[in-house]
Amino acid sequence: MKKLIFLTIGLITPFLFSSCNEDGNSTSGTGTLKLSITDAPIETDGITAVNIGVKEVQYHMEGEKWQTFEGFEPDTFNILELTGGESELLGQFELGAGTYTQLRFILATPEGKESSTIDNPGCYLEFEDGSTQPLFVPSGAQTGYKATGNFTVPVNGQVAVTADFDARKSVVKAGNSGKYILKPTIRLVVDNQAGSISGNVANIPEGSGIMIYAYEDETYTEEEAAAPEEESVRFPNAITSWEVDEEGNYTLAFLAPGVYDLVVVETIDGEFNQILKVVEDVQVESLEETTLDIEL
Repeated sequence: MKKLIFLTIGLITPFLFSSCNEDGNSTSGTGTLKLSITDAPIETDGITAVNIGVKEVQYHMEGEKWQTFEGFEPDTFNILELTGGESELLGQFELGAGTYTQLRFILATPEGKESSTIDNPGCYLEFEDGSTQPLFVPSGAQTGYKATGNFTVPVNGQVAVTADFDARKSVVKAGNSGKYILKPTIRLVVDNQAGSISGNVANIPEGSGIMIYAYEDETYTEEEAAAPEEESVRFPNAITSWEVDEEGNYTLAFLAPGVYDLVVVETIDGEFNQILKVVEDVQVESLEETTLDIEL
């Protein structure tokens, strides 16, 4: 695969504002949110770049309404540059202290299945042959896409949070039309609570590719491997995934502490072939890298 094209993202201009409750009173104390973005890789159709234009980011605090990060400047970035534990800093923001339940990303057009142009800074794909194709964004320009996960901003302190766009689950093909639809799956991970799993896969069959899917403990079932319905993906409930490189190495990053099961899948020419192994009960600790070598 050709080297991914990198689009530079500028840092979001920091801003200062007061968090208010429903009667307009400010909460007591403020803290800082350090917000970054990462991605899980995509392994289909020769896609080399998934360019996402973000018009604004909103936040939601318990008991309050959605509010917009003021001072946000629209930007476009290639999320496929941000895999294997890599992340891009979006900015640092002063917020009212307290617990936040969601973020929401308002994305740039093109919007709707009839659009055939690439807006700037729209959402679009790049392929190995140098061609581009728009990503259609149903409702993304109006209601946006929610990133789920709680985080707490401490008084006079800082919390670092990473939004994980999963390109594998977010970019889907619309039937036989050849069009691609963006349905972002985004989870929020508190950095100082996250760990990772990495290692090497041995005895890979000649001519085969290997994908590894991470599932929360006891959530994987055989139905996950079934052929997907239109505009959906195989292994839909995997937390994250990784395409093993030519040396057999893999990294599953930004995992919350807990127990995971790893599903090792053989692919032929980029297409699912069979499940080779399920490795159960892999423990992940905060700020720790769990080393797990897998022999097939």
